[in-house]
Amino acid sequence: MARIKAPVVITANDLLTGEVVYLDLAHRWSPELSAAKVFDVIDVAEGELAAMFSEADVVGAYLAEVSTESPVIPRHYRESFRHKGPSNYFHGKQAAKDAEVAA
Repeated sequence: MARIKAPVVITANDLLTGEVVYLDLAHRWSPELSAAKVFDVIDVAEGELAAMFSEADVVGAYLAEVSTESPVIPRHYRESFRHKGPSNYFHGKQAAKDAEVAA
């Protein structure tokens, strides 16, 4: 397996809602990728991942590669799917984004 490359964010799923969340600068879990803390050094990110992962709050935490364009965007197609939300019909994140576009 190829080693992950910086920059990265820490992502997981909220234990109660299943929502995709990202570790933010205040060390809280945010549903917004734009709020995620971006790590430029993999070792620092891995250390933070080990320190912040709490099975009481989230499950399946891992590092995900991002592009630091404005706004921050996922580099891998899997992360793009997770970021957009469920693909079976518009609800949650997708419904909110669709409403923003219509306004």
